[in-house]
Order: sequence, then C-alpha cells, then structure tokens
Amino acid sequence: MTIRLGADIGGTFTDIALDCRGRMHSTKVLTNYAAPEQAILDGIDVVLAQAGIGYGDLEIVIHGTTLATNALIERRGVRTAFVTTEGFRDVIEMRTESRFDQYDLNLRLPAPLVPREDRFPVAGRIGAQGQELQPLDEAALAALADRIAAGGYGAVAIGFIHSYLNPAHEQRARQIIAAKVALPISISSEVSPQMREFERFNTVCANAYVRPQMASYLDRLQTRLKEQGAGCPVFMIHSGGGLVSVETAAEFPVRLVESGPAGGAIFAADVARRFGLERVVSYDMGGTTAKICLIEDFAPKTARSFEVARTTRFAKGSGMPISIPVIEMIEIGAGGGSLAWVDALGRIQTGPESAASEPGPACYQRGGERPAITDADLVLGKLDPENFAGGAIRLSTAKAEAAIARDVGDRLNLGPEPAAFGICEVVDENMANAARVHAVENGKNISDNIMVAFGGAAPLHAARLCEKLGIDRCLIPPGAGVGSAIGFLKAPFGYEALASRIIGLSGFDPAAVNALVEGLRATAEGFVRQGTSGRILCEIVAFMRYRGQGWEIPVPLPVRPFTAEDAGLIRARFLDAYARFFGRAIDGLSGLEIEIVTLSVKASDQRAEPDRHSLTPGRSEAPVPLSRAVFDPARGEALPTAILDRAALAPGMRVQGPAVIVERETSTVVTSPFDAVMQGDGSLLLTRKEAAE
Repeated sequence: MTIRLGADIGGTFTDIALDCRGRMHSTKVLTNYAAPEQAILDGIDVVLAQAGIGYGDLEIVIHGTTLATNALIERRGVRTAFVTTEGFRDVIEMRTESRFDQYDLNLRLPAPLVPREDRFPVAGRIGAQGQELQPLDEAALAALADRIAAGGYGAVAIGFIHSYLNPAHEQRARQIIAAKVALPISISSEVSPQMREFERFNTVCANAYVRPQMASYLDRLQTRLKEQGAGCPVFMIHSGGGLVSVETAAEFPVRLVESGPAGGAIFAADVARRFGLERVVSYDMGGTTAKICLIEDFAPKTARSFEVARTTRFAKGSGMPISIPVIEMIEIGAGGGSLAWVDALGRIQTGPESAASEPGPACYQRGGERPAITDADLVLGKLDPENFAGGAIRLSTAKAEAAIARDVGDRLNLGPEPAAFGICEVVDENMANAARVHAVENGKNISDNIMVAFGGAAPLHAARLCEKLGIDRCLIPPGAGVGSAIGFLKAPFGYEALASRIIGLSGFDPAAVNALVEGLRATAEGFVRQGTSGRILCEIVAFMRYRGQGWEIPVPLPVRPFTAEDAGLIRARFLDAYARFFGRAIDGLSGLEIEIVTLSVKASDQRAEPDRHSLTPGRSEAPVPLSRAVFDPARGEALPTAILDRAALAPGMRVQGPAVIVERETSTVVTSPFDAVMQGDGSLLLTRKEAAE
C-alpha cells in the first residue's frame, strides 16, 4: 500500500498523517467533541489537498482514539447490567485487600462502573480446575433477562467465577439473555480470559459500558468516509500496539482504551530502531496529557493490565484496573491545555483538568478564561502568536497574560512572566517526577536513556525536562507534532491472545501446553488475518512465579512444540528472568515449586526493517535570520533567542542554544545548556553542551 492515512483523536487536537507514495503530509485540527468524526474529515481534507489526491485514492485508514478512555474517566457510557455468580455481586466494589496508601483512613477509590442495584447474581458454579460444581440456574436467568429488557439498560456484562478455565456457563447465559434482549452482551471469558476475578469483572464491565458508544462512533466514521468516496478498509490500533479490524474494535472496545498513546510508543520505537538506540524514553505531550514510556531493544515495554481514572497521582491501585495487553506507560494530566491554579497552601498546581479544544486555553480566543500551559508558553516567548498551528489559530498574548495574572499572579504577587515561569516549572517537574517513578518501578535509571520527544507540546518542554532528569541527548523526529498518527502507519497488524492456566513445572504436560498454545495462536492469527495475507510472526510468553507468590513475571519461550525435556529449559529461563528483575533467584530451596500462571501468544505481520542512520554531531553553524526574547529557565531570565525554520536546516547544521526551531505542528525550544543538530533523516538531536565537548 502506497497511500496510507493515520488519524489520532486526542483530547485537544485531532492529528492526521498521510503517507502518499513515501512523502508525508500532516495537519492538526481541533477535536470536535460533538462529532469526533467531523474533525477527522476536516483534517483529511487538508492533507488530501496538500498531496493533490482524493478520498478514492486512499488505500487504508488507521485510526486511534482516546474516546473510550474519556468515556470511562468521565462516566459517559451506557447503563450496564452485570450478571455474575451468586456470592460475587460486590467484587467490583470490594476490590482487593490491597490499599495504595496503607494508613489513609479517608482513601478515595473510583466508584464501580456498575452500581449495586444493576448487579445481578445467579446460581451456578465453576470450580478452580474448570469443573462444574453447580449447574447454571437457567430459569432464573430467563427471568432476569425479562427484567433487563424492561430496565432501560444499554448493555449487558457477564462475569462468572473461574470462567477463564471453562466458559460454558457464560456462553449459555449469553444465549439465554440474547434471546430476550437486543443489547450488546460482553462475556469476561472472551474480553479478558485471565484469572483474578476483580480485574476480569471490571474489564468486562468497562467493555460493555463503552461498547454501544464506540460501535455507534465507528459506524458513523465508516459511513462518512464512504460518503466522501473512500472505499478503503479502516483499521484500529489497539492498546497493545497492533492493528485490528473495525468489527473487532466494536466488539472489544476496551482494547482501544490506550490506542492513541500506543501509536506514539510505536513511533518512538521506530526512531530508536533507525538510530540503533537500545535504551530510549519516549515523551509524548499533547494538548491534554503527557505520556512516558520506556523502550528497550527497539520495543516498548508491555504489560497485561493497567489503570485508568486514578484518584491519586502515580499511585498504583488507586484507579480502575483494565486487564488487557497494553504498552506500559505512565500518563499524567500535563498537556498544553492543562489548567493552572493556586491551591489553599499557595502552591501553583497544574492539571489534571484541561481546557481541551472547547473552549481551549485563554490565548485561543474561543471563550476560555482560565490559564493553561499553552498560555504560559506564549507569555514566556516560546510560541509565535501569529504562527501557531501554521497560522490556523491566532493566539492572544494579552488574553494569556490576563488569565495568568487573575488566577495565579495576583494571588502570589507575581507578574505575568514570573507566574508563567512558575506554571511551566511545576508542569515540567511533575513530568520529571512521573518519568523517575516509571523508571524506578521498572528497575531502571532514567538518565541512562536517550529521550525521543513528540506531540504538539513535547518539543517545547523536552530540553528543560532533560535538564531535570540528567539526560544528555534528546531526539525530535520529523513530524513530531503528529507523532502518534505517524506511529499508526508503522504499526503491524497484530493481536495478543492470553489464557490463564496453573501449570507446575514438576508436573509439566507438554501435550496440554501445546494444545493451549495452538489454540491461542489460532485465535491471535485469526485476528491478524483480517488485515493481511503476509507472513505472520509469533511470540510466546509465559507469566510465571514461585508458587504462593502474588504476582508473575514475563518469561519468553521458544516458538515451537514443547517436549517433556523443556521443563528444564523453562525453569532456567524463569530463574534468569527472576534474577534480572529482583537481583537474585530463590534457587536451591527444596519443595519450592515454579509455575506458569498465564500463557500469551502475540501474532503480528512481518514488517520491513527501516533505513538505518547514525547520529551526527554536526559542525557547521546554521545562519540565524531572526531573534526574539524568550525566557530561558536555566538562566531564569529572558534572553535574545535565535528563531529558525526547521525546513531551512540542512543535515549537519548546528544551532546553539538558546534557540526556537519552528515548524507547522510544533516548535522545539533549545534551552541555553543545549545545542541542536539536524540529522540526516530530518530529526533534531538536542545535545547537552558539556556532553558534546
């Protein structure tokens, strides 16, 4: 395919990237909350005009969105009925015994998506080995179906205990209810076939909660594209970083919860692969949030679950768990539209509330009156009010100063510039703390990485963030302002299938394991085949632990049939992985069983290797046509700052900081401790002056 389009709906901007026969065209338009698909069409019109082609020339559209995430956070889903095993009605409210703050008597946790009056227990029980202990009460289910049909519900979720081992009861319950109600029904054994009922039940409830809304949106999008003359297929990027069909996405919308940020991580991983960078931290700052992800050996770190709607920043366990394969990252409410305010203790705070696209920051002149990060960037001189988003949005410095003065400066007896500096320092420190926490939780030193920064706001803050984190080098790739949308175009068709089974290595049964792996492989490859007929690559990972432990670690396994002798190989790989995670393995203790808890098979189509590049230090000084005063955080004052057009920089040209390098979708601020060098592929390399010497 030579004409491919990526569309990323964010909280503030909708980003469009068009790869037309090897040439990239891109644009940013404000997100339309009332009709998100309209913003996509508006952006497509722009890039098609740039390329001189029409809708009928498009060969594929790849889409990612935060709409499912926002629906969960803002509780804008449908009223959902949850049918569960008798005695387990309150699992999603009781959660687990874990408390993210052991001594806080006023702990706040997200309320369950389904209130107690909409949770319905039925008799019937599957045992821990998958055997039926009590038959399903089908008469009670039929009566319950009548109650649901008359109750004004928009969707049904079914979650029975141990259904990941034996889904028969869930499948039969779906048949009975579907015979009487015309509602979408989600069952946990299909949405998240993993053990731990709290996470599994919560995930199936989330899937049902957003399913009608997402199905309606995706149907509208496809209809509008066809009306414009686009006959190409539409695929969605899921939270694990692969592509799936629209039909799969409509059935399992919970897999789209982190789809937009996943594209950004893929974009950063592609940059890492092009330059041969084995340790990278990706930094994606858009209009609403900032995302930070660790990338090792050219691949982003992944996990089997994550949390949304955390009530306490950075606190694991304070959010709503979603048990699906996901690219692991930390996300905070720190985007260009994040609002600044002063708390009761007189401290400047930023986010998580955002001005979004409606009404937007005060400087947008669209009705917003409260100061946002973009307002502070404008007051500090980082942005050109006449050339924001390529001149599509004219910014008002006066309105930004007035909003900052009213909500921050006057309360702290600060002028607009010092108040703006305070706002930016707070948001930069919040992001630096998030990056440190994420690295420490993964046993890494953040300063050992090279940063790859993208998103509309990240290049404005990347150099300062590197200063705070002790990172010496940062890459700003071409198209950084729409990095996630470009990442969509680089994503493979892929799907990860999982199943939980407790398999002790002392009783390793290769025939049973091979049968389970083949079933997972068939499932994963079936989803991938919806989008490609090319060669499919598979990865097998076992999530393992010592028996009695509360959590597991990932252990890669060979992709081939297993034999009885492989128990020793799997044990050795587990001990090696355990030592890497925790410093040493607990080996040599008699009777300490090692067990597999969950098996994962990830299938994806094979992609061509990108062109390789080497980082060049650059020697020739770039000519400086313009300059203006820009506040430099390292010096704490406004300095004469070079203003350069990124398109005018040739490979090898060096720009000494302080400088601002402008382009249509973003601007790169080079603070005084850094220089910038244009690379052969069009990336900008920010290098700390002392490190370069």
